[in-house]
Amino acid sequence: MTQGPETPSACQPLPVGAQPKRVTRTVDVRWGDHVVKLGGSAPVVVQSMTNTDTVDAIATAIQVKELARAGSELVRITVNTPEAAREVPAIREQLDRMGVNVPLVGDFHYNGHKLLADFPECAQALSKYRINPGNMGGGKRRDDNFAKMIEIACRYDKAVRIGVNWGSLDHELMARMMDENNQRAHPWTAQAVMRDALVFSAISNAQRAEELGLDGKRIVLSCKVSHVQDLITVYQDLSSRCDYALHLGLTEAGMGSKGIVASTAALSVLLQQGIGDTIRISLTPEPGGDRAREVVVAQEILQTMGLRAFTPMVVACPGCGRTSSTVFQELANDIQSYLRDQMPVWKDLYPGVETMNVAVMGCVVNGPGESRHADIGISLPGTGEVPSAPVYVDGERVVTLKGDTIAQEFQTIVQNYVERRYGKTSTV
Repeated sequence: MTQGPETPSACQPLPVGAQPKRVTRTVDVRWGDHVVKLGGSAPVVVQSMTNTDTVDAIATAIQVKELARAGSELVRITVNTPEAAREVPAIREQLDRMGVNVPLVGDFHYNGHKLLADFPECAQALSKYRINPGNMGGGKRRDDNFAKMIEIACRYDKAVRIGVNWGSLDHELMARMMDENNQRAHPWTAQAVMRDALVFSAISNAQRAEELGLDGKRIVLSCKVSHVQDLITVYQDLSSRCDYALHLGLTEAGMGSKGIVASTAALSVLLQQGIGDTIRISLTPEPGGDRAREVVVAQEILQTMGLRAFTPMVVACPGCGRTSSTVFQELANDIQSYLRDQMPVWKDLYPGVETMNVAVMGCVVNGPGESRHADIGISLPGTGEVPSAPVYVDGERVVTLKGDTIAQEFQTIVQNYVERRYGKTSTV
């Protein structure tokens, strides 16, 4: 006989939310008095990377400002030539003049040891160095080049991300581990050896950096791959074998919806398990596309998972045969854009506004209910319904809008609500 479900009073509620964040060392990334904390009890940090030519200091500084305004808390720039290294101090100076204190991360490959040594002003202007051990030569030359970069990081008290990438994994290490694998009674697949080599390389290089004098609280690790399941497995392994702060990102994620979906799928699993201290969404922008889109995606991943709040969230129905009008779609898009555009100002004037929920619904089926659940919501009329739009504030119906100015009137109601509820003198 099949036993029926227990009565609700006898059941325990299922836990909701991500697992507690794994315990890691806290890394301070500084510029002046501004400090961004990675790891420890700090929230997951959003970062991004410019795609301008760093030699063009003005264009790079402008894009850094745009990324920072969108919410990027760290911004990485390419430092690949003497000309680029020479311009880094100018970029930093331009940002400081614009009042942009976001820390800059220098992305180094192949010749980073030489650039940092030859351009000490560049080494000082950066707040963090990104080092890829797989792109620093081989044998003793690799060890010497790595040691030079770590020595400079120690000299200027800079944080370092040791970033291993499966597209540039140390060939000597991989060959040695493949040879060792062949001696196993039951050899692993080449893919499994590669994953193990990534983790081993990251941890061993971090330990080497500490031996060279770099404080472990200055080290962030990453192991970048471009396949979702590989990334999840690598970071689960990495997090179980060390307590360094971890940078998450699916490398070469791709364009548009593919890149967004793949990054979200991989990072959400890890973040739910408490793994990850800073994230970057590596989207390939469409021609002429907005580089800040990767910042928005990173924020939305964290906010929809309930890990952080960046901007008021808009709930909107997908539409169906009851909503042949596009009014609710246009209003939802306008309100969402309006809220995000206001945040650079609102975040200082109205603390807590980033947690606000707004509903823009398209018909009577779920519209009134969703609007009541939101802080502020509107239920627009569906096809054949009475042409009126009730507005709900804190669960109560406060007004019904009609006519051609519904969108403008609702936006005014939202603005007034923000001022009343989140203003610094508010007692609500």
